[in-house]
Amino acid sequence: MPTLEPVARISLRNILIPTDFSQTSRSAVPFALAFARWYGAGLVAAHFLEPEARLQVVFDRVPEQDDQDWVDAQQKLLAFSQSILADDTPCRTLLNRGEIATLIPRLIEENSIDLVVLGTHGRRGVSKLVRGSVAERIYRSATCPVLTVGPKAHGGTAKGWRIPRMLFPVDLAESPDPALHYALSLAEENQSSLLLLYAYPLVPWQYRVLSAERAVHSLNDLLPEDAKLWCQPDCMVRWEQPAEAILKVAQEREIDLIVMGVHKTRAASISSHLPWPIASEVVSRASCPVLTLRV
Repeated sequence: MPTLEPVARISLRNILIPTDFSQTSRSAVPFALAFARWYGAGLVAAHFLEPEARLQVVFDRVPEQDDQDWVDAQQKLLAFSQSILADDTPCRTLLNRGEIATLIPRLIEENSIDLVVLGTHGRRGVSKLVRGSVAERIYRSATCPVLTVGPKAHGGTAKGWRIPRMLFPVDLAESPDPALHYALSLAEENQSSLLLLYAYPLVPWQYRVLSAERAVHSLNDLLPEDAKLWCQPDCMVRWEQPAEAILKVAQEREIDLIVMGVHKTRAASISSHLPWPIASEVVSRASCPVLTLRV
């Protein structure tokens, strides 16, 4: 497998924060602010009202200034953005009516969004925006990376969130892809340690030593030759099923960020192109934020 080309610094100019004003959606703000400080980016706070019901009889549309739901949402969105402005990070607002997952790709394109940051309750949430199912639809449809802050994620309570320890799950059947490039760039930016993880379930115990040696050798081959000059790469092989391996390693190693590329058409056990069910399981249960890139 070819080694990744020299890593170029990623650029973030606009970071989108979808919010329904719940505490869960607000939990994503410290992480968005951290990325904004690192890359000099501005924030875009967005709220989505329910789409208008389709009626048999067509009525004249209520002007926005006379729509009380719209006016209330504007006021809440302004207050939300002002709470971010207190951190000296520029923030503008977008108020829309319609289905969230349908609107997100359009907003990304129209506003040159480079990163989406959202909080989620996982699978047991009650708020429409932050329910796991809706969050999953967002990072499935987004055409840029999405940072999801799950209910068990740590690190966002203080302004000083950093990512000294990163985890990147790998499929050795795949070539290096943009997700690994993104992880390496973040590692260089933050002088982070980067752990490449290969989950290899159902391997009989008598073959594990040799299998692990070969896998670690292949993982090391993925890294640029100068990677050790600007980050701390390491490699690991685990024998659990993919989601469990990722979650256990993240907990044991006190990982601050998981980076995964996700390919919705694959059904392999684990991949830098992870299947959606595995990504959803990791996002909902991870002890740290999860950055997904649709590839």
